[in-house]
Amino acid sequence: MSTPDTISYHINRPDWLNTPNQEPRGYIQPQFLKELWFHTGTICNLSCPFCLEGSKPGDDRLNKITLEDAKPFMDEALNLGVEKFSFTGGEPFVIKDMIKILDYALNQRPCLVLTNATNPLKMRLDDLAVLKNKPHTLNLRVSLDYPDPKKHDAGRGQGNFYLTLEILGQLHKMGFAVSIARQRAKGENIKAVDTLYQPFLKKYGLSLDTRIVSFPDFLSPGSNPQVPHITENCMTKYQTQETRDKFMCNFSKMVIKRDGKMRVYACTLVDDDPDYDLGPSLTEAMKIRVMLKHHRCYCCFAFGASCSES
Repeated sequence: MSTPDTISYHINRPDWLNTPNQEPRGYIQPQFLKELWFHTGTICNLSCPFCLEGSKPGDDRLNKITLEDAKPFMDEALNLGVEKFSFTGGEPFVIKDMIKILDYALNQRPCLVLTNATNPLKMRLDDLAVLKNKPHTLNLRVSLDYPDPKKHDAGRGQGNFYLTLEILGQLHKMGFAVSIARQRAKGENIKAVDTLYQPFLKKYGLSLDTRIVSFPDFLSPGSNPQVPHITENCMTKYQTQETRDKFMCNFSKMVIKRDGKMRVYACTLVDDDPDYDLGPSLTEAMKIRVMLKHHRCYCCFAFGASCSES
């Protein structure tokens, strides 16, 4: 599907533009490219039952990327004024070219990598150390689902809570910026739960003000839960210009590899829906109005969810 066809496809789709009740659907018109994400592939060393990407060992729903795959999109993004490169998976440090990709990217812009910080990263800490001398900074956001070893390990495997903390401490000692990603329960006291991490942070030599980012349950790929439809009226009644500008699809895009082809998607959360495939060009993808019809769009609308640390 060529880029012009992609744009026409989205402009002319009635169900893209309207809710099932024929109300104009809420949307974000991208303004600029501040952050470019790369999905390194759905292959992972773990098989977490709650994974929003459905990642696991050997998984190839989204293919592994190489430096050759990523570099043209980085270069195009630089021409569009991108400020940051970010990487998610799967587990990025399973990818053979990950250090090469970061080596190139860190010559250009700061980078963020989302990782489970288990054995694949542990085996590459020496390679990672070399990147500390690059022109731009590397931040690693590490998954530590709960401030409870048993609850964390129930999803990620026995012993991984303390292994992840050990690696977090090493990364901090090496001079890398680190943050924590955790799961958020419905109606919880976010600050109170974050505070429960402090004894573990202290024990492993981490700063007590280490950033913690919490996320609601995004469900597995292909899920179709019943959520309210977001209309244009919703976007003006319940959102302001300032809050609309914070939607990730306003300032970021994600590049994936599927069936051997590199494609641009609207954001990090919608790669299970081909309607959010915006074509092979970042420049052209930025022109396409993003309609908020995916159930994960509702998480952004209702809870202010964002994968970005910008």
